[in-house]
Amino acid sequence: MRIALVGPAHPYKGGGARHTTELAHRLAAAGHDVIIESWRAQYPSRLYPGQQLLDVPEGEPYPRAYRRLAWYRPDGWFAAGRRLRSADLVVFALLTPLQVPAYLTVLAGLHAPGARRRDRKHRPRTAVICHNVLPHERRPGDVALTRTLLAHVDTVLTHSPAQAAEARDLAPGTAVVTVPLPPHLPTTHFPERPGFPPPDTLHRPESERPSSPPPGQPPRPESGRLLFFGIVRPYKGLDVLLRALARAPEHLTLTVAGEFWGGTAETEALIAELGLAGRVTLRPGYLPANEIPALFAAADALVLPYREATASQNALLAFAHGVPVVTTTAGALADVVRDRVDGLTCAPGDVDDLARALTAISQPGTLEALRSGIRVVDPEPGWTAYLLALAAG
Repeated sequence: MRIALVGPAHPYKGGGARHTTELAHRLAAAGHDVIIESWRAQYPSRLYPGQQLLDVPEGEPYPRAYRRLAWYRPDGWFAAGRRLRSADLVVFALLTPLQVPAYLTVLAGLHAPGARRRDRKHRPRTAVICHNVLPHERRPGDVALTRTLLAHVDTVLTHSPAQAAEARDLAPGTAVVTVPLPPHLPTTHFPERPGFPPPDTLHRPESERPSSPPPGQPPRPESGRLLFFGIVRPYKGLDVLLRALARAPEHLTLTVAGEFWGGTAETEALIAELGLAGRVTLRPGYLPANEIPALFAAADALVLPYREATASQNALLAFAHGVPVVTTTAGALADVVRDRVDGLTCAPGDVDDLARALTAISQPGTLEALRSGIRVVDPEPGWTAYLLALAAG
């Protein structure tokens, strides 16, 4: 098939861009003719206050990615639709309703009259991949925009049953397909194609995983160094984690590494209020992929204290570095975590239950037991299912 993916790719940062890029590589390896129609300017800075672009790729760039879309050029959106008329499948990567006006205009270009004679009877199939059906923090118009987009495509692909139900409520006449989000972890070590091995740590035999010390070295100490990793937004529950940490054993410490969209002042005030100044380290700013291994090497457990969630790659990223996970059961976060095997789970938004989990992980022997339960992350089954779902939809 001739497939066009419309969405962010390198030099844009984050999981959405990595997913679009990896999807393009995998579809191409499966024999499809694939391009990415990406952005040279995706959002105005006032709507996206964090870092948008990267100097160093977080995965192997896709060679047929074209950066022709710009938020300030609606005529370019329509022109993109006209260019993509010869495709068999056009797939839109939806990360935020801010993208919807552009996507609707691309759709208008796809279906506008005036096509060349040989294209007049050809209508591309269209699909939306919903990384979030609706944002966790909504603006006026988000629901209406998303409903309109989903109603104008043939298929919606979601990553959890809860997200599928939300999509069906918004667009009952559109087919909805559900398949788990496959691994697409950040790395600066690009795999050889077409084998698609992930970063080295993901395919090491069990005896060589980071959770096991090299021969002749003492076991990794039971320390209690916790990590919160990623953009700091209210729905991710950092405040819940800080309050739980204040009730947990005092030897537990926390590093917060990620962008603070609203600045660090509110978090610093809460840290001071809770008396945690000596136990919490803030590391604001986007962390490039080449610094991630050292960050996880200095952590004993990753904590995902989210109030709400759809899916996240962070648990798999932790496992790739031999680090257990403490996560809430929000959305699909806990789907890859086996409670009391390679991590601990707790209720979302519940300070007491998270404090219980932190106390449990601080007990002698717990971290070592959880580390020994971490399995090698194999991306192949997930990606095979994902490509089948997208093609069948």
